[in-house]
Amino acid sequence: MAEGMLKQFIERRNFLNWFLGTTAGAFVFSVLYPLSRYLTPPPVAESTARSVTLSLKPKEVKPNSGQIFRFGSQPGILVKTQAGELKAFSAACTHLACIVQYRSDISHIWCACHNGHFDLNGKNIEGPPPKALEEYAVNVRADQIVVSKKS
Repeated sequence: MAEGMLKQFIERRNFLNWFLGTTAGAFVFSVLYPLSRYLTPPPVAESTARSVTLSLKPKEVKPNSGQIFRFGSQPGILVKTQAGELKAFSAACTHLACIVQYRSDISHIWCACHNGHFDLNGKNIEGPPPKALEEYAVNVRADQIVVSKKS
């Protein structure tokens, strides 16, 4: 009889060890998986477009402002600096591919998802984005703005 109770005790103990181990493993996975997804940016597909002519006229873009446009299948952002220079970048944040915007109050390109800041050369200056925004070449031809990939 004592042997049967001992066997039952060992079976319960094995079950509890298995249950607690599985629960601990599930907890660790539920913490580490979202953390790894947060720290590892997703792959962003390259646009096949090499250049795009914007519907905006150069005179319509005000200094110290930004405008989102479509560059193939990807978003782009056109910025006119306070000095009047036109610059264009990919508008997909390099952290988690959120759409960035231009903030005239701080003269930065800003990602609202995780408070990433980029300067007017596309370089990350604050926040979690791991690299700079892809910069595009901007050409003004007559009354048109043409944005193209840099070679």
